[in-house]
Amino acid sequence: MAIATFDFEKPIVELENKIEELEKSPLVPTVEVQKEINELKEKLAKIRGEIYSNLTPWQRVQIARHINRPHSYDYITAFIEGFVELHGDRFFGDDPAVIGGIGSFSGQPVAVIGQQKGKDTKENLARNFGMSHPEGYRKALRVMKMADKFNIPILILIDTPGAYPGIGAEERGQAEAIAKNIREMSTLQVPILIVIIGEGASGGALGIGLGDIILMLENAWYCVISPEGCASILYRDKNLAPKAAETLKLSAPDLLGLKVIDEIVKEPLGGAHRDHQKTFEYVKEAIERNLKKLLSMDTETLLKTRFDKYRKMGAFEIV
Repeated sequence: MAIATFDFEKPIVELENKIEELEKSPLVPTVEVQKEINELKEKLAKIRGEIYSNLTPWQRVQIARHINRPHSYDYITAFIEGFVELHGDRFFGDDPAVIGGIGSFSGQPVAVIGQQKGKDTKENLARNFGMSHPEGYRKALRVMKMADKFNIPILILIDTPGAYPGIGAEERGQAEAIAKNIREMSTLQVPILIVIIGEGASGGALGIGLGDIILMLENAWYCVISPEGCASILYRDKNLAPKAAETLKLSAPDLLGLKVIDEIVKEPLGGAHRDHQKTFEYVKEAIERNLKKLLSMDTETLLKTRFDKYRKMGAFEIV
């Protein structure tokens, strides 16, 4: 099945189609045809490099939303062994938008929490498009408290367009559930490692987003509001989302410069959806390296470092 493409990828698609057409020609390729194919491949490699090395924030947002981009359960399947999923928050019910459970990562027991989108319309409806209800955040906290009790590090995968804003969610305490998670996560005595794998929007992300080290895939985004929401409020026109994305500083390079995240995880050329396996390898290596660093800290140092990390955010010196 062909991978869906974006407008800015049209020059790439045109060349790929032309090369494919020449290679599948029923005629035996002549020296001239083979030479043309090689020249087109060289041109394709150059254009790919130019486009993907100069992506705008809005283009990164589009890539982060690609339907074929790997989601939390894909990462869990790729490198979490013996994963046992836990269901329910023990207060109201279960939330399919949040996955939580226990497994093993490179021989180390870990608690894993991830926000899960669907791969098609049916699954997206079942997963509520990755938008958590209060019971999702409370289920996540239940898993985190279990990890804290048994001294198991926590791995969190963030990918959500925001917390679910429906009436039922508000009636069941959406804001309280998010706020409580942030407060409780600040004092957990085990390492918390976070990976932003796609979208990281507003309180939807922050409800499970306070950690010791925050990794972010290079084409993910992380911000207090979506570009469309910001454009609607500031410019009264959601079509100005590309302008809002530029202003919001929501891309990985911007957030690394602002010290909101700690490391950018490389993606395959063109985005994570182009090569799932390579993406899993990059993410696994980054987790292994950073988890080893966190596990070497004693509890007092871990908590102090976490406190200092968030204390410094938003503090600027005027010169």
